Amino acid sequence: MNAYWAVLAAAIVTSMAGQTLLKAGAGASSFVAQLFDMRTMVGLCLYGGAAMLYIVALRRIPMSVALPCTAISYVAAALIGHFAFAEPLGAMHIAALALISAGVVILAMA
Repeated sequence: MNAYWAVLAAAIVTSMAGQTLLKAGAGASSFVAQLFDMRTMVGLCLYGGAAMLYIVALRRIPMSVALPCTAISYVAAALIGHFAFAEPLGAMHIAALALISAGVVILAMA
């Protein structure tokens, strides 16, 4: 695997970790409390790190390929939401996620 693809994958994973922490911090009593919640602060730092990794990946991967590949995070977000936060995941969600996954695979192979 090309190192830049590995960096893109790391950017996606880091972004999803940040998103998960932002969701976890969303249970704070107020918006200000949420901003200063440790999970929110770490989540924001991870988002920044993900952006830096994405910039590195863009050095060799065309944006027209790299950005659509980040759509795999939609699948990860739905699965994390379902299993970590008990969010619903119905048949329509699963069908949509399958279509997204197929599109990402096809694009990555192009």
